[in-house]
Amino acid sequence: MEFLRALRIDATNQGVGTGAKWISSKGGIIESFSPVDGSMIASVIATDKESFETVIRTAQEAFENWRMVPAPKRGEVIRQIGEALRQNKEPLGKLVSFEMGKSLQEGLGEVQEMIDICDFAVGLSRQLHGFTMHSERSGHRMYEQYHPLGIAGIISAFNFPVAVWSWNCMLAWVCGDVCVWKPSEKTPLCSLACQHIVADVFARNNVPEGVSCIVNGGREAGEWLAADTRIPLISATGSVRMGKAVGAVVGARLGRALLELGGNNAIIISKDADLDIAIPGSLFGAVGTAGQRCTTTRRLIIHEDIYDSVKTRLVKAYQQLRIGNPLDPANHAGPLIDKDAVKMYLEAIEKCKAEGGNFIVEGGVLNGKGYESGCYVKPCIAEAKTGFKIVQHETFAPILYLLKYKAIEEAIAIQNEVPQGLSSSIMTLNLRESELFLSHAGSDCGIANVNIGTSGAEIGGAFGGEKETGGGRESGSDAWKVYMRRQTNTINYSTSLPLAQGIQFNI
Repeated sequence: MEFLRALRIDATNQGVGTGAKWISSKGGIIESFSPVDGSMIASVIATDKESFETVIRTAQEAFENWRMVPAPKRGEVIRQIGEALRQNKEPLGKLVSFEMGKSLQEGLGEVQEMIDICDFAVGLSRQLHGFTMHSERSGHRMYEQYHPLGIAGIISAFNFPVAVWSWNCMLAWVCGDVCVWKPSEKTPLCSLACQHIVADVFARNNVPEGVSCIVNGGREAGEWLAADTRIPLISATGSVRMGKAVGAVVGARLGRALLELGGNNAIIISKDADLDIAIPGSLFGAVGTAGQRCTTTRRLIIHEDIYDSVKTRLVKAYQQLRIGNPLDPANHAGPLIDKDAVKMYLEAIEKCKAEGGNFIVEGGVLNGKGYESGCYVKPCIAEAKTGFKIVQHETFAPILYLLKYKAIEEAIAIQNEVPQGLSSSIMTLNLRESELFLSHAGSDCGIANVNIGTSGAEIGGAFGGEKETGGGRESGSDAWKVYMRRQTNTINYSTSLPLAQGIQFNI
């Protein structure tokens, strides 16, 4: 395929690198299969312990150089990466779509997120500011500043194979850090494409080897990253189970963990909602990326007065969905990532039925021409109750649960009762309801929206959640601070040595 050639993806590629150089490894072969048609696209070489050590040593050496480059000059390099991504948007977007299975529009949108975070980082390169404080001692000045941390280890998930890496590395690089990326073993080719693009820009700017490193591999490679005391920050995106394991290991060595984990996101649809907004917002939130976003809408909490109306409109909307090859722009959603994901989807449906769930849009696996990979499923809708165990669980698939409420306080309580706390939304034209939802007594999630869905965050705001979602923040706002170490400075320019709090220590 032309987009593979444009991104220099061959039948067999290297998988462990420090920039323009690829490191030999005996870590075995990872084969990348497309869920679109079941074909093997290409394979990569996984890291072994020896090649991992080479990568980390190279990254350490690169940090000594990179941290001394002025931040605005680092920003200029990031600006050029953004331009290179603009030039490669179409082939990279197609690769994301083909290797992961999301629609082409979403694949292109993911690359646009990368471009946007580059633009954000360029501006940030001149705003890595601290604060000046007044000292209680005369002849003294106090201020705070931020310094680069060192190596940032990035563990990313399959569902956003390039964007989440870029959220981390563009900010880390502009802050003066170097990055070691462990991509998902389900989407390794996307990491190679990114490495090729970045390496070209780095070479033109004499950026040293080791600023951008890749260690493809399975769980073992992630464990090496998490346990390595030379890596002060681990940013990990994935399941709650994975995040708990990473957090425990990093915490045990007193490292810093940025965790972006599961979501069980809800939209409250008020009786005062504009249904012309609420229905399409719910539809995209539930079906986009075939339900494989951490911000996917998994629950609709609907006021009893409009419950039947919303249900009718949703069923009609679902009947119009087109599921198929994600590279065809006419299709709304593509396949799940693999057959293991299909199995979990089917198991969740059976659990819901066993608890008494009523499916008003039936699920199932799609068969026949165009569905040969066995990874295409039907987005489905179940009427459920809050006590259902399956409703408390995040199933990474397009299953939407409908729940009914009477009062707004009840709706917020239902929204908050799940263990995850990533994204949330309310559809209402009632000012009091929207303000209550955003208040201290409202949503307990890291993201709370009014009259938009739970999916589709912009990079300008900090992204992340609470509770089992991990508490991390990436992307915009002041998320850059996690990639730096904070330092308080006090300067005495007087001719005496007064102590704080008026303490006297005379000799």
